[in-house]
Amino acid sequence: MGVVESEAGMLKVECARSNQSSSILREEALKANHARSRERLMALYEVCNGKSATQVGRETGRNPQTVMEWVHRYNQTGMSALEYQHTGGHPPFFPQG
Repeated sequence: MGVVESEAGMLKVECARSNQSSSILREEALKANHARSRERLMALYEVCNGKSATQVGRETGRNPQTVMEWVHRYNQTGMSALEYQHTGGHPPFFPQG
């Protein structure tokens, strides 16, 4: 299953599939632990409320294709797919814990 488009060819976030709504995405964004998770969830919130991936990308400084990928991952897996995970680089000097 790919990115879902509405009748007008717009990108669509499938909130109902996960028993969620745009307001839940916003609430989760505001309480997310990491800035990147917040950014991704807020981008989906904006798409839910009628903005295109191009608009959201322009406003956030992200490539529109990146925003579309976030929508695609959310539609396939749900909110957990947007949680930030450190995948490379040096480990922190002072580990959290």
